[in-house]
Amino acid sequence: MRSLFLILSACFLGLVCACSPSATTHQLTPAKNGEYVILLHGLARSPKSMEPLAKELQAAGYGTCNTGYPSTKNTVEELSKTSMHEAIDRCQKMGARKIHFVGHSMGAMLARYQLANDPPPEAGKLVQLAPPNQGSEVVDRLWEWPIFLLINGPAGVSLGTGTDSLAAKLPPVTHPTLVVAGYCSINPLNSRMIPRPDDGKVSVEKTKVEGMSRHILIKTSHPMIMRNPRVMKEAVSFLRRK
Repeated sequence: MRSLFLILSACFLGLVCACSPSATTHQLTPAKNGEYVILLHGLARSPKSMEPLAKELQAAGYGTCNTGYPSTKNTVEELSKTSMHEAIDRCQKMGARKIHFVGHSMGAMLARYQLANDPPPEAGKLVQLAPPNQGSEVVDRLWEWPIFLLINGPAGVSLGTGTDSLAAKLPPVTHPTLVVAGYCSINPLNSRMIPRPDDGKVSVEKTKVEGMSRHILIKTSHPMIMRNPRVMKEAVSFLRRK
């Protein structure tokens, strides 16, 4: 029974894997205010999940680069050198005076990694939606299962809480950072592995990171947080704030 539970959880975690891009793509729109926002979807998701937020940012005058990247194929380090560098280069060629980052889940960690290791000169603010800043206990329970690696790839495996995890290797944030955490789960299988409150994949406590500017809680789930109207308004408000 326990084995079945773990297998189902691994499958649920990567349920939308087929939608994940196999190569890097960029949906670029020009800025009205000279500031660009690079949007990064979560593990096994696609740029489509970030489209409503991109439109909200565009309406506020920001240029957007909604980046699709092979989240289940490469490590975060590899994605930083390829997909992230491409996105930053696109914004720079558009004449960006500021480049902000908005990421969901693993996308939030990819943005944090980039800002910690190779930030562009124009780097501005970071908005993290449901980020496993201290890792996820779900990954701790499932990473050794071959099906988990098959579905979620090396970057997914790195999102645990152990000493070798991505979270353990990253320093505190130094750029202005908004962390938005959800506390409504639609995944009872995963929630059995996570201290409450949680969003079905990450506990609220594990979303926190040293150095963050603000941490807010919103009643929404992990897979839907980026489409929540209040979340979108909070993201725009934070980026606008001087």
